Parts: sequence; C-alpha cells; structure tokens
Amino acid sequence: MPAVAHELSTSRTLWELVVRRAELTPGAPALIQAADNQATDNQVDDNSVDDRLADVNQVDDPSLTFGELRSRAERTAAGLYEKGVRPAHTVAWQLPTRIETVVLSLALARLGVRQTPLIPGHQEREIALALRATSAAWYIHPGRWRGTDYTALADRVRERYGLAPRTVIAYDTLPDADPGSLSAIPEPPTDGTAVRWIYWTSGTTSEPRGVRHTDRSLIAGGSCLAHALRLRPDDVGSIAFPYAHIGGPDYLVMLLLYGFPAVLFEKFAMPGALAGYRRHGVTTAGGSTAFYAMFLAEQRKRPGEKLAPALRLLAGGGAPKPPELYHEVVAELGCQLTHGYGMTEAPMITMGAPDDTPEQLATTEGRPPAGMEIRITTPDGEPLPPGSEGEVRLRGEAVCQGYLDPARTAEAFDADGFLITGDVGRLLESGHLVLTGRTKDIIIRKGENISAKEIEQLLYEHPAVADVAVIGLPDPERGERVCAVVEQPEGAPPVTLGQLTAYLRAEGLATFKLPEQLEVLAELPRNSTLRKVLKYKLRERFG
Repeated sequence: MPAVAHELSTSRTLWELVVRRAELTPGAPALIQAADNQATDNQVDDNSVDDRLADVNQVDDPSLTFGELRSRAERTAAGLYEKGVRPAHTVAWQLPTRIETVVLSLALARLGVRQTPLIPGHQEREIALALRATSAAWYIHPGRWRGTDYTALADRVRERYGLAPRTVIAYDTLPDADPGSLSAIPEPPTDGTAVRWIYWTSGTTSEPRGVRHTDRSLIAGGSCLAHALRLRPDDVGSIAFPYAHIGGPDYLVMLLLYGFPAVLFEKFAMPGALAGYRRHGVTTAGGSTAFYAMFLAEQRKRPGEKLAPALRLLAGGGAPKPPELYHEVVAELGCQLTHGYGMTEAPMITMGAPDDTPEQLATTEGRPPAGMEIRITTPDGEPLPPGSEGEVRLRGEAVCQGYLDPARTAEAFDADGFLITGDVGRLLESGHLVLTGRTKDIIIRKGENISAKEIEQLLYEHPAVADVAVIGLPDPERGERVCAVVEQPEGAPPVTLGQLTAYLRAEGLATFKLPEQLEVLAELPRNSTLRKVLKYKLRERFG
C-alpha cells in the first residue's frame, strides 16, 4: 500500500478520513453520478443502445470533488442538526446509490449518530424489523422511487407495527444549513471503536440480523480491499450495487485512501449502464458473480468489440465463482478478474490479487490481508492443519462487534474470539483460501457428505445451464437427496435429469453425488443486493 494511503488508514474515524483526504487533494474528483438511462433497458432495441453508446460524451453527469464532498457533508450535518437529529439518535436510511446518499451517510458520521442503512428493495417487514430492533428515531427515504411510494410504506409501518420515527424525504436534495450558524453543533466524534453502524444480513438463510460495526472495522475492511487490488490514483472505480450494502463503505474507504473517483449507478442493468462506463473511462468494476455474468452476456452480443475500452479489472465477492467463469472473463472481456470472500460481518476477508497465478485466481478466494486471521477447525472448534477441510473462522479488526441480539453474538463467536462463519473450506500452503460450501450446503445422503458447490461448478460448464443451485431436500430413505435447480440460457432446448447425470458421470463425479431431482426455473430467486441465490426459497418450494 502506498505510504500516503497507509498513513490515512490509521484514521480513528470515517469523518477524520474524509477530512484528511479533502486536505490532501481537495480538487480531485471523488464521486460521479452516471445518468440514469437504464429505466427502459428491457424495451430498447440494439439500434437505440448503439446510439446511446455513440453519444457517451454528450452527457454532463453531476460530480463532487473530495473538497466538495466534505463541505456538502458538513452543510447536510448542520441541516440535520437543525431538524433535530442528535448524536444520541439512531437514524435509518433507505436510499438508492446516489451522490446524495453518500453525502447523507457522511453527514451522519460527522454528527456521530448511529446509522442503519437499508437496501431500497426492503419492504414493510424488513423496515419494521430494523426500526424496532435499533429503536430508530428517524427514517430517511426518497419519497417515491421506481414505482415504490416510500411515504405510504412508512405510514403502513406506523399503523401496523406501532412505530413512529420522524421522517425526512431525501433524494436529489438534502437538509442544508451553514455549519457556522449553529454554535451548538457538537464536535466530530473521535472514538473509532464505538458501534455507530448497524448493517443487515441479506436474509438468504434466515431472518435478517443486525450486524454491529465501528468506524475502525469499516476502515480496516476498505484498507484491506484497496491493498489487495493494487489500485492506483489514476484509476476510475464504480459502485453499481446498493450503497446501503456493506460493500458501500468498503468501497468509499478505498476511494478516500487512494484519492481516485468512482462512478455511481443508481440502477445497474445491461446494456444501459455501458454508456456510463465508457463515458467516464471506468478502469475497475464489479460487484458479484452475477455482475460478471451480465458483462459477459453483453460482450457476447458484440464479438470483436471491447465492451468497456478502459476496463482492466473486474473485482468482487459475496457469492461463489465457478472457475470456468474466471477463464471466460479473461478471454472474452480482455481484463483481469479478482474475486474475494466477504460477508456483512466482515466485509473483506480474502481477495485475489492481480499478481496471483491464473490457477489461484480461478480456483481460490485469494489470501487474507495482514490483520485477518483465518482458522480452519473441526465443528467443535479444534484447529486443523493446512490443507484440511473444515469450518472457516475469523478474527481481526475488520470483523464486526457481533449482532444486536446478544444471544446470537454468543452463538457466533468461539472462546478464542473467532467468528464462526458457517462456511466450509481449506487453506493452501500458499495462504490462499478455497471455499467448498456452507455448513448448510453440505448435503448428507446416506451418511455421505456431499458438497453442493462441487456439483454446481461442474454443471455450470454444461452448455444447457446458465446458472444452477444444488440443494439438499428431506428424504425418508436417504436422509437428504440431491436436487439441482437450473436456469437455462435463452433459447436452449429443455434439459433432462438424464442428460445432466450422464454429463456429471463423464466428468468423473462419484455416483453417490449425482442429483436425483431436477427442477428448471426461468430465473433463480435472488436477493436485491449482490444477486445471491436464495437457496432457502428453493428448499421451501421443492422440499
């Protein structure tokens, strides 16, 4: 990590980091809002897409420098304080990926309040859960956005759940006041170890849980990510996922450390987002496996033409990556792909590095950074030697301070302070981590352990499979049976269970691991953040 970035990474609080970056490079671009021209992507034809790509330089997108980011956040903090927001409050906000959202979040960080970001796609039940669990005094939302009336949503939460936080509507305007006119506004917080962030797990396996983070845990996660990716001040990044996701501050910290800008996409969809990538010369992009696949699908419509000419790196995590996908990205998109491993509880655990070998980048999740300990254990917590497969446990500054529910916290950490992730994997001698599944993704059929991920990776390479999820379903004779749920490519002929099992046999998969049930869906159920497949919905549907 460059010396300046390393020195900045020692900042006690996120607001201190904002101030120090603004002092270093006040005129450097920080945030750029890509024009929101994706709303009708499903209705546009190829000619209109080509027209938009040809006119990439004809749009004057809003932007902020690092100096402007600081001053806007200070004015918004004063405006919020004038409305009655105080450091003792908890503020829930549910906003799309916009410059104003970043400014608002930093304004709350300047005031030292506890904030709980909510994904725009969360509905009444999730909102009520968050407001009640955090005792939120304020709920900030966009009014009406993409067909959802958030004001009416807030009214329903009040009526049905008896919750009555004060509300603020924020979208393209924010509360605003002169900080100098408010003599009572408190000094910025200095304690970076206080819990001021409550993020929510995606609820892919159970009810969402409130995860307690500090400024220092977020700075540690972003520092690790920046160091792993070997980014440069002349890079141009992109945030195409919900900023309310734990990846939002992870990425923001990276920008503040290295002093390069990011293009924000309020909604990521292909091909509409391409104009923004081209217009601003985005060099690094990503999000998750689903994002890589969307880039690939669009590239395949334009063989021989580089989709985003400046793009040199796709990076992300949050969902398993089939090794074949790595090779497809490198060969067809003409850029590098580094995939990592993170979760709401620890936003950056491992990350592939650009100088890793192709084999390491294709088949592992990368290495942990300094300060992140990974321990592979037996189910009862006994450490295992390198190369052994077992439960993945974590300890380090980027790891959260537990959950809102103390009982869940007690269950989640072992006696040595390691977070029990629920993932299964092994550490190689090189330090790279290979994930082989989740404890809930281990299917036990007639006493034999079967890795769902192993079968998924093989099936992904079949030409009749666009995406796949393998699950275990209750079976009175076997304990569990193996079920493959497949999403097929557009126009592909229907695939049969016999075809897939024959293919798996030919690939050398053991007979006891072969799927015994096949389900074909037009689209696998996914969450609204990093597009993770919701396996619990598949188990509910087919179990």
